Amino acid sequence: MTFADRASARLSGRVDMTHGGGGRAMADLIRDLFRRHLSNPILDEGDDAALFDMPQGRLVMATDGHVISPLFFPGGDIGALAVHGTLNDIAMSGARPLYLTAGFILEEGFPLADLDRLVASMARAAEEAGVPVVTGDTKVVEKGKGDGVFITTTGLGVVPEDVHVSASRAKPGQAILLSGSIGDHGVAILSKRENLEFETEIRSDTAALHGLVGAMIEAVPGIAVLRDPTRGGLAATLNEIAHAARVGMLLDEAAIPVKPDVAAACELLGLDPLHVANEGKLVCFCASEDAETLLGVMRAHPLGRDAALIGHVREDDASMVQMTTSFGGSRLVDWIAGEQLPRIC
Repeated sequence: MTFADRASARLSGRVDMTHGGGGRAMADLIRDLFRRHLSNPILDEGDDAALFDMPQGRLVMATDGHVISPLFFPGGDIGALAVHGTLNDIAMSGARPLYLTAGFILEEGFPLADLDRLVASMARAAEEAGVPVVTGDTKVVEKGKGDGVFITTTGLGVVPEDVHVSASRAKPGQAILLSGSIGDHGVAILSKRENLEFETEIRSDTAALHGLVGAMIEAVPGIAVLRDPTRGGLAATLNEIAHAARVGMLLDEAAIPVKPDVAAACELLGLDPLHVANEGKLVCFCASEDAETLLGVMRAHPLGRDAALIGHVREDDASMVQMTTSFGGSRLVDWIAGEQLPRIC
């Protein structure tokens, strides 16, 4: 029997408590599954900590826990999402991501074949992003005390000295740009979770945005704010920025891109696309005179083809986000009360 055959046989079972016990079973799991997919020179050293050189610049670090349900969904899975989510948190500081770490909480009884599939997806996402997973950890909890797999990823990046991106830098007169359609991820998760069928499959937009951000900053280093509207959607993100900078905003509903099938699904389910989570979109605040340049750069990138100018920042001591509706009226865009879709990322 070859090494590959032996590894395949070991991965045909399920996670048990010995896989977290520090013995041979755990060593086999790490070797046959995690290192087989995630191999890179730093990880392959096999040490408890990763040792690497750092380039010049200011360091940025972000940690993100992922507890999404279901684990597999149209357009992605928890493995790819764990990579994309943390890379995007790093990128929203204007940084170039360098390294990732990954921590897995596995529930006893989880199929090893599904775990293999998730780690393979994580490895593909990291390779496509050009950011390796350099160290990690695995723990196993008793059946009934987890939900299959929870993944926590931490990212490290570096931001150039002349780049300063922060919510506090939002100022009246700035343009608000959105990289593409909203609501795709949240509706994809809900449709899978509730076994809903629509005329076309709605897929998550999960993607790593640092390539798009890099092109934007190269064109306009003075970008003021970058955010990815994940939990709480676009509405929560804009309200967070408004309160951080003590400014108001006026949006144009007709300018906010929403795919027709997502809009139809939201209407059917009683959801507001402004509150639905995204995992592959960003919001950018920039000087109004830079808006057309940035839109050109964004639309030239695969992840920004549908970029749009959706509004402007204005003075407002109450930090209200308002929107001109498609019917010519206006309404307040506020945080949602509670959580519209739990376990979304």
